[in-house]
Amino acid sequence: MLEIFLGLALISIAWGAVSSIAITSFLSKRGHKINYLFLRVLILKYIHEYAKITKEKTGKTGGWFYSYIISMNLALLFALIGLILK
Repeated sequence: MLEIFLGLALISIAWGAVSSIAITSFLSKRGHKINYLFLRVLILKYIHEYAKITKEKTGKTGGWFYSYIISMNLALLFALIGLILK
């Protein structure tokens, strides 16, 4: 049972990585400088910029914002459940 939840946590982390790559690609195409060296530190700043830009452009926050937030929360939840069941 532990392996299942930790596996789900890893899948959620992978989906969060895909979401962060999509967000940085979106920002890069619109002229924002992306510091890939410190991406892990600055990703929250980039997510906020992405949400702000998409909200101004379309009136709604972009889908990758929710994708990142949900995947990271699921990763935390699955990891905690896995550790509790250990």
